[in-house]
Amino acid sequence: MDDVANCSKSILVIGSNTTEQHPVFGTMLRRAVRKRGVKLVVIDPRKIDLVELATIHLQQKPGTDIALLNGLMNIILEKGWEDKQFIEQRTEGFEEFKATIEQYTPAKVAEITGISVERLYETAEILATNKPMAVIWAMGITQHTVGVRNVMDLANLQMLLGNMGVAGGGVNPLRGQNNVQGACDMGGLPNVFPAYQPVINEEARNKFAAAWGAPMPDKVGLTVTEMIPAITEDKIKALYILGEDPVMSDPDSGHIRHCLDQCEFIVLQEIFPSETSKYADVLLSGVSFAEKTGTFTNTERRVQMVHQAIKPLGNARADWWITSEISKRILAADAQKNDGRKVDVNAPYANWDYVDSDQIFKEVAALAPSYAGISHARLNRNERLQWPVLNEEHPGTPILHTKQFSRGRGKFAAIDHVPPAELPDSEFPFLLNTGRVLYHYHGGEMSRRAAGLMQIYNNTLVEVNPEDAKKLGVSNGKHIRVTSRRGSIKAEAWITDRVPPGMVFANFHFPEANANELTIAALDPVAKIPEYKICAVKVEPA
Repeated sequence: MDDVANCSKSILVIGSNTTEQHPVFGTMLRRAVRKRGVKLVVIDPRKIDLVELATIHLQQKPGTDIALLNGLMNIILEKGWEDKQFIEQRTEGFEEFKATIEQYTPAKVAEITGISVERLYETAEILATNKPMAVIWAMGITQHTVGVRNVMDLANLQMLLGNMGVAGGGVNPLRGQNNVQGACDMGGLPNVFPAYQPVINEEARNKFAAAWGAPMPDKVGLTVTEMIPAITEDKIKALYILGEDPVMSDPDSGHIRHCLDQCEFIVLQEIFPSETSKYADVLLSGVSFAEKTGTFTNTERRVQMVHQAIKPLGNARADWWITSEISKRILAADAQKNDGRKVDVNAPYANWDYVDSDQIFKEVAALAPSYAGISHARLNRNERLQWPVLNEEHPGTPILHTKQFSRGRGKFAAIDHVPPAELPDSEFPFLLNTGRVLYHYHGGEMSRRAAGLMQIYNNTLVEVNPEDAKKLGVSNGKHIRVTSRRGSIKAEAWITDRVPPGMVFANFHFPEANANELTIAALDPVAKIPEYKICAVKVEPA
């Protein structure tokens, strides 16, 4: 983040409401524009706050990101602005990629995206002639049925311009929560062990089997968006939910509630009663960040130490401790059932009788090459460590891909535009876009408990363009009903030109008017992420 703020000569922000969702980094971007004169390009259907500082704002039709990026790259190739040396020395697949890009002429892209040909040329010139250029993206890019393809096309753009492996360049995802990166690094994904070692790799399975004293599965598991619908298909009988509130944050909330109601057994491990807790058979009290010691890994792969500030309240316990104790009891019950052995759950277990988070971290460091040189001791000395950190003397890796990519040469991908799963029609003529607001966080279980935040923003506001409001006969602050093929919400209208005509924006912070009552559960075929950002709705006075 320092490199982007201090070294970039231009910045492309796409699918990220940076100043509202990542306000610290958003402030760094503001300063870069104001103090260093960085050229800022914002691509977003809404007029987010960052637009005020932008050199240019492209307000594309939602769901047309690939066509827009391909059109910009078409112009870059037409003008000869590509980095020929980088392409030749560090990439492959260029000719096939180029053949696809040549199909996206400025005129064709203008028709698809709603962006004029002149603006396309202006934007391409800014990005190509002000290097290094950094791409900043977030869930506005990934939460589509083409989310993976969107990210791959951003990588295409940065390889085309040679902006990879340099300070102030890169394809930089902003993680949606404070330790998403750390959870993924630890193996909190259905297809990998810690440090992204694939479960389908025999060598990786053998390594973890030896360390953990049990055979490792060779099949990729299910994602959250696959698990919950599988309940009604009789494929899932029980759920163990840790720190997640799917009733608020998953698409098509009505169907989520139906699935949870059908589930035979649900365990919820949480710090607060949530909307999902109404469906739980067992509630386990976890601890907040302030009650435990461990690490967070942030969006730039930097591992940060977190120290316990207060003792756990009541019967709350650390998540790792609860999970470990449940595992011991499962093992004991299994032994009793299979061969009649009685296992003392309080006896030490050779491979996984953990005493603190430091012990767990050391185990991960021993098994995960990218974490090999990181330790609580080094972090407590305030060393700034960004993985991979290969050994105890290694300083970390602030910038990836400086000499080569992890696969060797970077591979261009031929990516074509694919329309969203659901678009407006005569019955549902508006397009719904969803996201967060500055004052609240995700499902709102913490931020709605903060009196000061609720004083500022205490209910769902649906953004409506003034032209649409006039046609609907709706004024500012009046209630409207927004309905999709899946559900309906009643909320207060905010009349604003932040959204273009034909589009409304809503958040998912409040259970009484949650935008996810409306969203569609269409998934990206690779990442299985839902298309939260686009669905068809109708809007009426309530």
